[in-house]
Amino acid sequence: MLEILDRGDVRVVRLQRPPVNALNAELITALAKAVEAAPVEGARGLVLAGRPGIFSAGLDVPALLQLNRSELEQVWRDFYRLIRALAASPIPVAAAVTGHSPAGGAVLAIFCDHRVMAEGNFKIGLNEVRVGIALPSAIYRAFERLVGLRQAELRAIRGDLVDSATALRIGLVDELCSAEEAEVRAETWVGGLLDLPPTAFAATRALARRGLLQTVEERTEGDIQAATEGWFSDETQAALHGLAASLAKKPAEEAR
Repeated sequence: MLEILDRGDVRVVRLQRPPVNALNAELITALAKAVEAAPVEGARGLVLAGRPGIFSAGLDVPALLQLNRSELEQVWRDFYRLIRALAASPIPVAAAVTGHSPAGGAVLAIFCDHRVMAEGNFKIGLNEVRVGIALPSAIYRAFERLVGLRQAELRAIRGDLVDSATALRIGLVDELCSAEEAEVRAETWVGGLLDLPPTAFAATRALARRGLLQTVEERTEGDIQAATEGWFSDETQAALHGLAASLAKKPAEEAR
């Protein structure tokens, strides 16, 4: 589900779970391990990438609906391990947002240092409310850190997905380019940091990201419990089953 490439001091981790890189339990665990392993194995920078047209469609709702409460709680625990690994990474991490990136896909990008997004009519955002999921507090605070108080409030409450130009304007992403160039641009951004004096760079970066890491660490347990309980509420189950049904119709419609 992952393709790992070392390009000098920069490691590229590509999501490879067709058709839309949806995050099931196995992919979440594999990503967490890959992020944690990169600096241990000598990488000095990291790029997370999708494929042209899609970064990640977020949580694999049909797969997760098959899980019982304890299994679902473990998925949330692993997901928080992943975002903590991104927040705590001792090496800079850039997201090559190569296409659509709703919900969990946007979360991955938000916890990176830098986001390069494919320009055009690709969508990104935290649309959890629209599928019946209350936005976890650590994720909301990380979103707010990027886009500011008012934009975070408006976008999260409505569950907005925005196009790449709007994402750049509100600060959700940092630069735009073609989908085919996104991975290279992200790699270039990371590589440009590696010539800086390493001790001063590492100390200043750790200071800049300290609040992000603290947010995750302080809110993990409460978020996991709230997310697990919320998932099994009648309202959320109805919304998620409706989403799963609509997703199941798409392949049949596309085949006609």
